[in-house]
Amino acid sequence: MTIEKMEAVLEGVLFAMGRAVTLRQLSIAIEQDERTTKKLLQNLMDKKEKEGSGVRIVALDGAYQMGTSPEIFEALIRVVKEPKKQVLTNVQVETLAIIAYRQPITRQEIETIRGVKCDHAINKLLEYRLIEEVGRLDAIGRPLLFGTTEEFLRCFGVGSMEELPTIHPVKVENLRQEAEEEAQLTLDL
Repeated sequence: MTIEKMEAVLEGVLFAMGRAVTLRQLSIAIEQDERTTKKLLQNLMDKKEKEGSGVRIVALDGAYQMGTSPEIFEALIRVVKEPKKQVLTNVQVETLAIIAYRQPITRQEIETIRGVKCDHAINKLLEYRLIEEVGRLDAIGRPLLFGTTEEFLRCFGVGSMEELPTIHPVKVENLRQEAEEEAQLTLDL
């Protein structure tokens, strides 16, 4: 393997790992001894510095990690501080409401209530950290149970689940009747 190829491997490993990697692990990656690997890493560090690259390789107590150059700190902060607008779709809101009021609940129970698959909605709610896996149901297949998170409480401005608005029993009955009528209309078509 050429020096350039070994440096490319080191750089690729450090980038892909996203955390500190020991000198020993890096040596194994390029099939070289630690002394040679250390020299290659230093050479690579010097190249990054000389080029004015936005990334640097940092030595951390016998390990190495790829990080950003101090020169780009201000630009990085502007990007990080950019507000992330996560807008929930109606399907996600419905799914979240079902989980909030019926937790812990399985995917199958949510789909039974909604009448349609909800894989995408659940995955997005997990990604937004509004829900989490809270265990498994003690039943055949041991399906996952979902519940809301502290992030859910923060986002919706409630201190606990007890602060969620209660649904009046009459409204629940009206909604049930509307759903049954809608289901019947669908069947009549």
